[in-house]
Amino acid sequence: MTVGTSTDTQPPALHVADSHGLIRVHGARENNLKNVHVEIPKRRLTVFTGVSGSGKSSLVFDTIAAESQRLINETYSAFVQGFMPTLARPEVDVLEGLTTAIIVDQQPMGTSPRSTVGTATDAGALLRILFSRLAKPYIGSQKAYAFNVATADASGTLVVNGQTIEKGFSVVGGMCPRCEGMGTVTDITPTQLYDDSKSLADGAVTVPGWKPGSWVVQSFTESGFLDPHKPVREYTDQELHDFLHRDPVKVKVKGINTTYEGLLARVRKAFLSKDKEALQPHIRAFVDRAVTFSICPECHGTRLSELARSSKIKGISIADANAMQISELAAWIRDLKEPSVTTLLTVLGQALDSFVSIGLGYLSLERSTGTLSGGEAQRVKMVRHLGSALTDVTYVFDEPTVGLHPHDIQRMNDLLLQLRDKGNTVLVVEHKPETIRYADHVVDIGPMAGTAGGEVVFEGTVAGLRASGTLTGRHLDDRAAVKPSVRKPSGVLEVRGANTHNLRDVDVDIPLGVLTVVTGVAGSGKSSLIHGSVAGRDGVVTVDQSPIKGSRRSNPATYTGLLDPIRKAFAKANGVKPALFSPNSEGACPNCNGAGVIYTDLAIMAGVATTCEECGGKRFQASVLNHRLGGRDISEVFAMPVAEAAEFFGSGEARTPAAHAILHRLADVGLGYLAVGQPLTTLSGGERQRLKLATHMAGSGSVYVLDEPTSGLHLADVEQLLGLLDRLVDSGKSVIVVEHHQAVMAHADWIIDLGPGAGHDGGRIVFEGTPADLVAARSTLTGRHLADYVGG
Repeated sequence: MTVGTSTDTQPPALHVADSHGLIRVHGARENNLKNVHVEIPKRRLTVFTGVSGSGKSSLVFDTIAAESQRLINETYSAFVQGFMPTLARPEVDVLEGLTTAIIVDQQPMGTSPRSTVGTATDAGALLRILFSRLAKPYIGSQKAYAFNVATADASGTLVVNGQTIEKGFSVVGGMCPRCEGMGTVTDITPTQLYDDSKSLADGAVTVPGWKPGSWVVQSFTESGFLDPHKPVREYTDQELHDFLHRDPVKVKVKGINTTYEGLLARVRKAFLSKDKEALQPHIRAFVDRAVTFSICPECHGTRLSELARSSKIKGISIADANAMQISELAAWIRDLKEPSVTTLLTVLGQALDSFVSIGLGYLSLERSTGTLSGGEAQRVKMVRHLGSALTDVTYVFDEPTVGLHPHDIQRMNDLLLQLRDKGNTVLVVEHKPETIRYADHVVDIGPMAGTAGGEVVFEGTVAGLRASGTLTGRHLDDRAAVKPSVRKPSGVLEVRGANTHNLRDVDVDIPLGVLTVVTGVAGSGKSSLIHGSVAGRDGVVTVDQSPIKGSRRSNPATYTGLLDPIRKAFAKANGVKPALFSPNSEGACPNCNGAGVIYTDLAIMAGVATTCEECGGKRFQASVLNHRLGGRDISEVFAMPVAEAAEFFGSGEARTPAAHAILHRLADVGLGYLAVGQPLTTLSGGERQRLKLATHMAGSGSVYVLDEPTSGLHLADVEQLLGLLDRLVDSGKSVIVVEHHQAVMAHADWIIDLGPGAGHDGGRIVFEGTPADLVAARSTLTGRHLADYVGG
């Protein structure tokens, strides 16, 4: 016998640790899921498909990802968990084989005016450290270059040009003292705050909500500084100063100690310290009317103090670096040869290169996160994961191709495959065939949306999906043809000298009375052109994907005004007051206050929502449910899908033309599956946009601007959207669509293509004309991709 050799050719037995190759989901019942069972292979790219509202997000985000994050959070101490978001266990029987989930979604990154691309990623912090090590003259630690850190922690005289700092004066942060790191300053027009012909008692203050009896106005009338019955125009100079500009001083109002200060300061604190987009519409209108925003004259919009801007590396200040296009900043960083910070330069260079590789090289680090689109925000979140050494992680993406030109989608696909090939599980919710075809495994949810969905209708390979006969399978290879004839414009909307962001004095005539598509690679200047030069004009209605402000009590019925005609119809049919039929008014269940559930806050643990025992989740008092219309009570109407409700209120005893018109518009935009009473907080970005569109369709606008309306739309729904756009144009409206989807481009009457590249390489009109001319010319990236799509 020969030692050290073996004739055994049997493969080694599979180790038990290698047998956990699947994520098993059994009995998932979140939202509309109907006891779903699915097995997802690990270390593979799995794409989840299905029509909007079929249950994809409920399975991927609300079940798999939510449970993974909940289990991870439970490994921390109770003290730490108190600072983390609380997550409830999803409705599912069995979840096995989970790994750490990293969610990269399209939720806004925060619209704080202090949040920028640099502060939201590691790049900004690394750049500040670099300047604190290399910049001359030396001004302090990395905080000295931070616009979110106050300038000093002691009073004294600071001389920048002479480079002298008074002894005992400690420089801490780089915040511009004039604008406090905001980059903009605000000027209030005092005459917009009051009516000088009236006295305070008669309602001189015209600020929304500040009526004569309000606490704010009482602080003026009871302060002793002003005569409440004297018209403002008759005030002496001292009284007018006290009214508008007086510094805070302690006073007594109705026996209560409070602080009195001038009206301008009160308005600043009440309205200007908040993000303008988060304000209610009527408050936002007041701010737009009374306040002017301008670039800070001291820091010129850089947010940084003069001292921070005076410290430079090779003639470049940190303000200059933040303003550079990221692709250019990456090149500048590579040119810095400094042995003492080699590691820092390498890490910062990799972070900036990740931006470029993901198609965001056209951004700058100073760009406000509130101005990013949903797709851009998602890709910024991806940056921190691209160079990660972690493996066996589950990455969860929500339509990563949103906002991407067909030219950029291949780059995104490569990144998804790169994450997979490092040994990670990649789960993607997606509608684009260009990404679906790269899937190792496909899970198709359906067959339809809402209550008609929530089932797995196919599971397998892409080839199997094609042959499956499901709605997704049938539409996977859909192609649109260029329209043989186009509409003739009725006029033009002139844009002259547009120079917002990267636009280069663009002159363009946008035709009216037709369907116009504005396209181009991500970052080419499409949104800058439309939102900077078209939106805001008289008669222009802009419908974007920004979040709808509202609580979990808000729903399609309350948002669209649908609830009013419904309440009146129930009231008329039963001879009672309309207020009884609102869950936010007299008819609400007293136990849950019309919410249908009782919320219990469990501190560090997830709050629990239990169905109200008194109303059984129906939101209304029992006596209200005795009143019926067309054989249905009000709670049953709230539970109806929009399509069913449209039929219900369209004929018979329940016929209500006003309600039917609103429901018909909701169904028209592809929201027929939504429940009338579904909370708005559960809607996706695409659903929010279509809900806004349905609301605006009844308005008086003559020009509609839509920002990527195909976001979140299934292949089968795109055709329905095109029909809706045609109906809008045929009714006399002008429709301008910012879009990348080739089917929408092919359907357009006129195309405006921006480019040729992104950022500094874009900002120009590279094509204007019909889709047929664009395909024939093949002169731009868009033209070549559209030609391939239509087979031209």
